[in-house]
Amino acid sequence: MTDTRGKFALIGAGPMGLAAAKVLREQGVAFQGFEVHSDVGGLWDIEGPLSTMYQSAHLISSKRMTEFTDFPMREEVAEYPSHREMARYFRDFADHFDLRRFYHFGAQVTRAEPLGGDGEGWRIHWRDASGEHEEVFAGLLIANGTLSEPNMPEFPGNFAGELIHSSAYRDPEQFKGKRVLVVGAGNSGCDIAVDAIHHGTSCDLSVRRGYYFVPKYVFGKPADTMGGAIRLPMWLKRRIDGTILKWFVGDPTKYGFPKPDYKLYQSHPVVNSLVLFHAGHGDLNVRPDIARLEGHTVHFKDGTQADYDMILAATGYKLHYPFIDPKLLNWQGDAPHLYLNAMHPERDDIFVLGMLEASGLGWQGRHEQAEMVARYIRGLREGAEAAKKLHAEKARGFERATGGMAYLNLARMAYYVDKATYRRAVTGWIKALGKGGAA
Repeated sequence: MTDTRGKFALIGAGPMGLAAAKVLREQGVAFQGFEVHSDVGGLWDIEGPLSTMYQSAHLISSKRMTEFTDFPMREEVAEYPSHREMARYFRDFADHFDLRRFYHFGAQVTRAEPLGGDGEGWRIHWRDASGEHEEVFAGLLIANGTLSEPNMPEFPGNFAGELIHSSAYRDPEQFKGKRVLVVGAGNSGCDIAVDAIHHGTSCDLSVRRGYYFVPKYVFGKPADTMGGAIRLPMWLKRRIDGTILKWFVGDPTKYGFPKPDYKLYQSHPVVNSLVLFHAGHGDLNVRPDIARLEGHTVHFKDGTQADYDMILAATGYKLHYPFIDPKLLNWQGDAPHLYLNAMHPERDDIFVLGMLEASGLGWQGRHEQAEMVARYIRGLREGAEAAKKLHAEKARGFERATGGMAYLNLARMAYYVDKATYRRAVTGWIKALGKGGAA
């Protein structure tokens, strides 16, 4: 066993892990990275063992609103890049900032346990092709992503056809010759439904509640670039954006979608207008929630029924940190309760990075989270007053940075924040903590 008490263990070489690796280097914080795949990129590398990517997947935000500020995407990359372009982007990012040499690849962390109280070290267990290993580290940074553990619902009855989660979907050929029912109309569900329309015999979409649909382009420009520099009060923003959606999208209820039972921005909108296009052309039937399964027949809660060969559950993912006791993450409800979604209220030797969603946050917002954490670690070691102040702030209790927004009480919204509120807090701490020295 090697004692590496001066280093932090960093789990994950996806985009969040890479951002963390970059800023840790910049702040002079020693670390050792662990990545289960053979290369960087996380879920964006469709060949990765934990990737949930599918062949037709693209970003739902535009490249300029998503990229790292200090590493812009190439001009020739499409405004809404494919997963292939994104995987290339993260490989280029790792090359540019020379990050690969800090990682053990093909290394799966199996257990992380503290040696005692805060600051006494963590024993990290992992396995690779050569066997089982363990080392002791100063602390732990978890950046293994939020979209790898399927949230698979249980349906009453038995289905005689093929029942899969969207995480098992890769290629439209899986739909060939099949009557398909997609359950869930989130962003992935709508993308996959469009694939099934083109490649299957038929496609229906089962939805539990209504959605707000946002087009990718407004007036010929990516929709997420249309916001002004002035932050509007939410009541006014809802009124303006709601009017724009009526102009460009219309009323989804005329295609059979339920009317949303919540206000705009209380849940993540669906950035897809193609599914409405196909619903308007009769290529897609919108169905209610499933009541029960019987052979190939699906009975819906409105009393209707239909036969299918495949049910694909696009029902999202659960936060999944299988290598650590949930109590060590201050888990409350559907997510760990951490200061600014990253910092434990009592410990300064464990951090969760990337457990974060906000409309329009992009990778830069996540980079800022990692930078705040890296500067905090350095500040603690240097005895900086700002670090002491942050320590006291997170210890006295806190609420999630929702900006007063009443988000839906759903597992996928349990770590959702308001972009402006969150970034204002994080960048404030970054400024207070100072730049520090580069590695």
